[in-house]
Formats: sequence, structure tokens, C-alpha cells
Amino acid sequence: MKRLVLCGGGHTHVEVLRRFGLRPVPGVELVLVSPNRFTPYSGMLPGLVAGHYRFDQVHLDLERVTHFAGARFLQTLVTGFDPRSRVVTLADGATLAFDVASLDVGSRPPTDGTPGAEEPAIGVKPVEPFLRVSGQWLERARAGTRLAVVGGGAGGVETLLSMQHRFRRETGRADAVECHLVTDVDQVLPDHGARAQAIFRRILAERGVELHLASRVVRVEAGTVHAANGLVVRAHAIVWATGAAPLPLLRATGLALDAAGFVAVNGRLQSISHGHVFAAGDCATFVGHPRPKSGVYAVREGPPLAANLRAALAGRPLVRYVPQKHALALISTGNRYAVASRGSFAVEGAWVWWWKNWVDRRFVRRYATL
Repeated sequence: MKRLVLCGGGHTHVEVLRRFGLRPVPGVELVLVSPNRFTPYSGMLPGLVAGHYRFDQVHLDLERVTHFAGARFLQTLVTGFDPRSRVVTLADGATLAFDVASLDVGSRPPTDGTPGAEEPAIGVKPVEPFLRVSGQWLERARAGTRLAVVGGGAGGVETLLSMQHRFRRETGRADAVECHLVTDVDQVLPDHGARAQAIFRRILAERGVELHLASRVVRVEAGTVHAANGLVVRAHAIVWATGAAPLPLLRATGLALDAAGFVAVNGRLQSISHGHVFAAGDCATFVGHPRPKSGVYAVREGPPLAANLRAALAGRPLVRYVPQKHALALISTGNRYAVASRGSFAVEGAWVWWWKNWVDRRFVRRYATL
């Protein structure tokens, strides 16, 4: 009997479990370790924040998926990972030996040591505390509030517009929230084309959002955001949404990492230093083919990762996977309206949101009906 341990319940591992359930591997014990039973689908989180979806419509039940796969689900945190000894350490100190393992543990917003970035500011990840705190802020919004989001990428823009929409809808007041978007670069959505950037600059202006470009935040205090250029933004609610940074766990694994600290993998989603270890999603970087940390890429890594885990367990050659260079991003704007962006192409409209809603619901339904 061989043991395959999946560390983390990210989008890629959920698809791996589904595929192992559809075609079980005799003689293999499959174990999933995740601190949460319910894992959110990232594409629908802005809609949850905006109030378009319920919790159960956005979250995947890992217990259900692991049961379908004939796997064992351990609802706990991975606190140690030793690829040399092939041992995973759990939060209670227990250990779990493995023959083959895969990491899909996600990421967190980078703070770069900025004072106050983790508290009093709240990061968009982990998702659970962010949702809890943002719900508390909603109560305050009834008396008027100021919101500041640090980060001008798609995640920061979606978060701000979704929170603004929810606050306005729940209070029935257009002036319920004063919004500020603060970013250290000179453009919103820097990873997207000029057309998409122009669309979002217009939308932010139409929604009355104060946009602060080229303003690197140097510290956050209770009620204020301070930037290196002297900007001071006063806010009751401060969200840190600055992209993706690796979890501290990865530094201690002994796995080969890229310059930023993510697991370096080859075109087979295999660690370049330990062939029996695989990694996918935000926590991994393709050597020679770096891609944005996005749920779109994580979802597409599911089929090749499942195939290579099977091959590794059977001692067969692995298959090569090269992620596409450009992926279509469907970015919501708070209300039932969205922008489709891919390279220099971008279109907008309510129809884009309904298209995105159909795609997202179909993805979640794939696992909810197992």
C-alpha cells in the first residue's frame, strides 16, 4: 500500500480528488490535509462579498469530495513538511508518512514587513477572517464609514467594488461608504492591457472611488494609512490586497524555491529538487514559464497534476504540461456587471457578468453533486 498525501484543499487538489474518485488507483491510500472543511471558489468570492451569493453557493465541501474519492480527510493544519524523510507534521504534533505528496496550500498577501499590514489592516487571505471582519464592518456602514483597500491589482479592485456595492445596498444609501484605493504603481490592473485599465479607471471614477496611484504604503495605524509620498488616508476599514506571497511553511521544507519563496516546479508540476513531491496553485512557480497567481491557472492544473500523481505512484513516465501564456480573466465590478480581459482585448457589460456567473456556478456544481 502506497500513500499519497495532498496538503491543502485548493482548486487543483479538489480536481485531483474528483479524478481519483472517477478512476480509483488500487493499492494507494489517498489523504487530504486541510484546516477547513469548506474551501471557497476564488472566482465567486467577490460575488459573495457583494451579496450576490450565499456561503454554500461559493464554498466546496472537502469532506464530500474526499468521500467521493475514497480518501481520508484530516481537518487540521500542516505545520511541517519534510520531503527528505517523507513526513508531514500536523498541528497536534502527529506525523503522517507519505510515498508521494503534493502541495496546494495557497498564498497570502505580501506585507513586506509593513507595520500594521496584518493588524489593524485585514488581509483578503485567509478568507475566513476577512469575511468575518467585513461582516462586522457592514454594521458600522449604516452610520457611514470610510474604506481603504491597499492593492491596485484585479483582487484589490474587485474587493473594493464588491464591498462598496454591499454597503450601499444593505444601507440603502449611496453615501454609506467613502472608498479609497491605494497602490504603489502608476496604474490600476498593471498585469492587464491598456483597454482593461482604461475601463476600470472609468468605473472607479463613476463610483466615486478616490484613486491614489504611485503611493507605496509604509505603515498602517488604527484609522489611517500612511504612504511614502506623504499621503495619509483616514479609514474605519482597511483591507490589504497586494497580490500573493508564499506561506512561511514553504521556507522550512528544504524544497527548491524561486526567488520569491514559492515552490519551484518543472513542466510536470514536480519539485525540481525532490521528484516525489509536486506542487500547484498559488504556492508553486513554473521554472521557465512563470504565470500570474490566479485561480484560472490553478483550475487548469488539476488534470495534469492528477495524471502525474498516478504516474509517479506507478513508476511511469510523467506527462509535460505548459500553462497557456494568457488566460481570460472575468473581473466583476461589484454590481452584476463585469469585464472580460485577455492580453490587449477587453469588453464589458452585464452580459459578461451573467457569462461569468454561468461559468462559476457550473464549476462549483461539478463538486457539489458528487
